[in-house]
Amino acid sequence: MRLRAFLPLPLLMALLVPAPTALAQTPGAAPPAADTTHKYQNPTGVSAPVKKPFFQSKGFRAAVVPAVLIGYGASTINGHGLYSSYQVKADIRRTFGTYRNHVDDYLQFAPYFEIGGVLLAGIESRNDRVNLGLIVLKSELIMLSSVYVVKKLAGVQRPDSSDRFSFPSGHTAQAFLAASIVHTEFRDKSQWYGIGAYTIATSVAAFRMINNKHWESDVVAGAGFGILSAHLAYLSHRNRWGRKSIGRDVSWMPLWSPGGSTGLSVTWRPNR
Repeated sequence: MRLRAFLPLPLLMALLVPAPTALAQTPGAAPPAADTTHKYQNPTGVSAPVKKPFFQSKGFRAAVVPAVLIGYGASTINGHGLYSSYQVKADIRRTFGTYRNHVDDYLQFAPYFEIGGVLLAGIESRNDRVNLGLIVLKSELIMLSSVYVVKKLAGVQRPDSSDRFSFPSGHTAQAFLAASIVHTEFRDKSQWYGIGAYTIATSVAAFRMINNKHWESDVVAGAGFGILSAHLAYLSHRNRWGRKSIGRDVSWMPLWSPGGSTGLSVTWRPNR
């Protein structure tokens, strides 16, 4: 339906006829000279991007928290620091005695199960599932390689004297990496997803010390390595398929035939 069928004629004319400008010339007056002083400064008419201060840059915000954690962890190795790893171990042994468990071996991956559960519940993540999988893969590669190299170089002995690969904690790095991905992907939906994931990761760090597998310095630095690995993966990732969802258009269904054979049916519905 056309707009003019609803507008009164005077209003329609007011919208169509341009308003007189303040620089309307009187008859016979010469037009003002064009200002050519800044003619070539911005030929496209697009305003120049404003460079953010260093402390507001993405790189600084991504690195500041991990740097603090890694730095604090390194400062408390052995008997160093205001509350050293030796002091923390003594307090833990005094509280928990010889108690041990293996829950941390499984709990380190719990935030990934949280991602799966939230997606199956129909909650949309920040990235589509293909790009989310790529980010997880890249984060894991960064974390595993960096933690392994530092373990070899540091050569810190574990509290139980089992080997010299104590610093930093790989379990804690794994848990905080996954928690950081949960927080980034679902913080726009609810902050509680990230809070739950970071609570799980903190529990992993605590159990690593209770089980006498790691020092305080190991778990604090491990948390920093995990968060940093996730942040680096996001900073370096480029969505190869644009902003349109691909992973959400993929579905699969198990198949079974009377002859006894089984299979999997995969369907892709592009939304272009």
